[in-house]
Amino acid sequence: MLLHGFLESKEIWRDYLELLSKERQVITIDLLGHGETGNIAPIHSMEDMADSVIEVLNYLEIEKANFAGHSMGGYVIMALLKKYPEKIPKISLINSTPAEDTPEKKENRERVAGLVSKNKSAFVSMAISNLLTSENNKKFKSEIEILKNEAQKMSLEGIIAATLGMKNRMDSTEIFKEFKGEKFIVVGMQDPVLDVADTLQIAKKTNAEIIEFPDGHLSFIENRDQLMHFLKSKA
Repeated sequence: MLLHGFLESKEIWRDYLELLSKERQVITIDLLGHGETGNIAPIHSMEDMADSVIEVLNYLEIEKANFAGHSMGGYVIMALLKKYPEKIPKISLINSTPAEDTPEKKENRERVAGLVSKNKSAFVSMAISNLLTSENNKKFKSEIEILKNEAQKMSLEGIIAATLGMKNRMDSTEIFKEFKGEKFIVVGMQDPVLDVADTLQIAKKTNAEIIEFPDGHLSFIENRDQLMHFLKSKA
């Protein structure tokens, strides 16, 4: 099961589905407040999102699934691991971390909730551009424009609900360490929003296999072929 990140939707996996679904069943969904999924509360906790994922699996009568999540999607996987550990044999965190936000990042998410209320369109454009280098913003201009256009469809309430849900999430480092199944952390070595050194340290501490890509926070765009190979061969 592939889970998208903040300001994204299941559409980010469209190119991946064609190849990956040849060999196994692949499920993608829109998380709460994203894509075609509506809002259910002023704050969408990662646990709320995890519950919605389980509802889909139950509806499809699927008992277990390997999970790969991009950024916020990884946070949702950590909530799943806490609430439904029996459902998860394998975990891949892509440009994500089991750690909670630092105090500074929590403050920043509070500011974001205020900023987006003033100018949603400008916030969405800036937030996505900040996820990769200026060079890659130019290199992947068309892909980034598609991502921004999709994000602009999100409601103000959905953006704020997810932002506060991420801010409030608990640290999951220990539970990730205790997880006995296969686990991977995919790291973009030029990621501007995740502390790369900290993420590498956490991967070692939790005995997760580290997969290093050379670019930023949007590995599904910037390192498409490498990520495709990883998901096909290991995830």
